[in-house]
Amino acid sequence: MRPWPCLTVALALALAGCGAGTAPPPHPAAAPAVSDPSVIEIPADSPKLTQIQVAEVQLAEMPTDEFIVPGKIEVNPNSVSNVLLPVAGRVTDVLVRFGDAVRKDQPLLMVESPEADAAASAYIQAEGSVAQASSGLHKAQTDLERVQDLFKGDAIAKKEVISAETAVTQARAILKQSEAALQQAKARLELLGLSSGGFRQKIAVRAPLSGKITEMTVVAGEYRNDLSASLMTIADLSTIWVSADVPESSLRLVKVGERFDVTLSAFPGETFQSRVARIADSVDPQTRTIEVWAELANPQGRLRPDMFGEVRHIESFHRVPAVPATAVIQAQKRTIVYREISKGQFVQADVEVGKRSGDRIPVLAGIKTGDRVVVDGAMLLRGY
Repeated sequence: MRPWPCLTVALALALAGCGAGTAPPPHPAAAPAVSDPSVIEIPADSPKLTQIQVAEVQLAEMPTDEFIVPGKIEVNPNSVSNVLLPVAGRVTDVLVRFGDAVRKDQPLLMVESPEADAAASAYIQAEGSVAQASSGLHKAQTDLERVQDLFKGDAIAKKEVISAETAVTQARAILKQSEAALQQAKARLELLGLSSGGFRQKIAVRAPLSGKITEMTVVAGEYRNDLSASLMTIADLSTIWVSADVPESSLRLVKVGERFDVTLSAFPGETFQSRVARIADSVDPQTRTIEVWAELANPQGRLRPDMFGEVRHIESFHRVPAVPATAVIQAQKRTIVYREISKGQFVQADVEVGKRSGDRIPVLAGIKTGDRVVVDGAMLLRGY
């Protein structure tokens, strides 16, 4: 009998016996969970967490289009006047000083002039001419009445009556001319502020408008014969102008009567409202801007010429989600904010933003109203 079957059976039994006491291999252990790498997590006990401020994204009224340009306060050209002498003469008294506030028709200075005596003399002569012309007319009318009576009695010829009527007509014309000369002499006295009687009168030069004296070039004792030279300048500062160079591309937003908001370096935090009063007729070829003037009320005189500030004009508003400017970070070619997903956990959010207005920036895409974003301390998250 061949031994091969018995050997096979024995070998099988030996192998079965060797594996009878061995446990099956254990299942491999589950791998630990891997955290999201896009989530920035700051431990609750980290001092950085106390430096990070989070706020909810809210809807805000943001301008659809606007421009902000430098502005400068100027005197309203419609409310400024140069004081001139009405006649040549010597300035005897200067009654005001530089910077004084004056009222319309207030005397500013006194002048002695030969023109004053000439005007008084012309008035007296004109009065005499009127009296003489009146007397001549009265005599001519009396002569006419006498001649007409004689003509009715056939005592004189018709030509005598015609001659007397002509004399009356001439006398009336002379009287009319004399009265006109008198009115002219009187108007001259009134223009110089003189009375109708007396010589050696002084001429008072009066303020043409109410305002402040912004320039003065005269002192007492001077003799002035140049009637075109300004003695002083008076400006009414109850309204002033602000000038601004508006970019040519924004000119479509500006019309006479539209509102400009003005902020000045002298009064930080305050905004003054003005209305466009005039737009220049041409564009500056070098800067491609056009000068625009807006009028501001200045009842308390706080605003002074040559103050500098900014002019802002808004076309219209729309309601969009907006965040503080401190929440937005420019990272290379990306614009991002950090959105809070839970306490101490943040993720970057790429956003599309609009034009900044003041301290807020409109967000057009990337986050929505109600999201919570980091508004202060966002730079602390950049290292994670």
